[in-house]
Amino acid sequence: MPDNKIFLHEGREKSLLRHHPWVFSKAIEKEDSSLGGGSRVTVYSHEGNFLCHGIYSPNSQIRVRALSFDENTPCDNNLVISRIKTACSLRQKLIERGNDGVRLVASEGDLLPGLIVDKYNEFLVISISSWAMEIFKDTIVSALKDLFPQSSIYERSDTKSRLKEGLENHCGVLYGEEPAEVIYVKEAGSVLIPVNIKNGHKTGAYLDQRASRIRAGELSRGARVLNCFSYTGGFGLWALKGGARAVENVDVSDTALDAAKQGVVVNHLDPGRCRFIKKDVFEFLRRQVEKHEKYDLVILDPPKFAESAANLKKACRGYQDINRLGLELIAPSGRLLTFSCSGLMTPELFQKIVADAALDAGVDGRITGTLRQDSDHVVALPCPETFYLKGLEITVL
Repeated sequence: MPDNKIFLHEGREKSLLRHHPWVFSKAIEKEDSSLGGGSRVTVYSHEGNFLCHGIYSPNSQIRVRALSFDENTPCDNNLVISRIKTACSLRQKLIERGNDGVRLVASEGDLLPGLIVDKYNEFLVISISSWAMEIFKDTIVSALKDLFPQSSIYERSDTKSRLKEGLENHCGVLYGEEPAEVIYVKEAGSVLIPVNIKNGHKTGAYLDQRASRIRAGELSRGARVLNCFSYTGGFGLWALKGGARAVENVDVSDTALDAAKQGVVVNHLDPGRCRFIKKDVFEFLRRQVEKHEKYDLVILDPPKFAESAANLKKACRGYQDINRLGLELIAPSGRLLTFSCSGLMTPELFQKIVADAALDAGVDGRITGTLRQDSDHVVALPCPETFYLKGLEITVL
């Protein structure tokens, strides 16, 4: 195998010395322009010192994704298989605690950049978003078949990141059976969460919010709950399970709301205690403020507002606006659970935005809890971007 060498500009090796897995195009001084996507490369400093082995992506700003920082450990099938096994073993206790929906592989968090593997009962859903993992696709499927021989494997490689890599989207059965339109996974041995593997968001569900959904249930006894951007109603189901007197789920998708309604039935919860409202969340919140409505618990779990550094300022305004509206709706001693899944949003900036929103709303609040992505969405120490989901529990005085 030829040694495709890439040399960095002087002084641009610092992040790789810390084992951060991304090499940006602007850091590169010398490369072979004829290299194709998926080529194995070795990256050197300006002075010619070894830095990493990785996989090349000619169309992406992240030109190389590092897989090995050991000169004697190549980017090969054995390395990928070993890391998949390690990642799955880390999730075993979470599965044993009654969670049928678990993220088995979390991309850079598990040193497999661009690979997501989620387990929903006996279905494994893989999503590949980089050349670094695309070239190992057959190896990944084979490793998962060995580890979970009773499971079917479905691909949901249909992300924007994949298109930026110059890869075509692929969805469909890779092994075993076709999943039903909606399946249900048990969460913490208690609540059944609807999952649409074939057509739902991401791989079918938001597993990263598991711990926060459980917290919402703990706060919901006797409460009037507003669940915004409800998707298939996971927060609402936990609120009903926790004893909420009323839950309002708000989303713009009929399909998501229909799944949320069915989730109430499947969990044998009282449909008379919940409403399902198809509405733009910003518009709905403004209307509720005008009507002087009050809730004991408001949940704001919006989609990613900051897709890039260029629109971070605009995203901040969106977060501040929605948190102001949410805080205006909270009754005294009530709580707000508010989240940002934008990786560019730091915890410090998010807290500042919510503080400014409270000032605008004219309320006095306290942070009584912090929330984050659940433990199966692991964070790699050298890669802070893998910590993306920030949440605050605010109590209004």
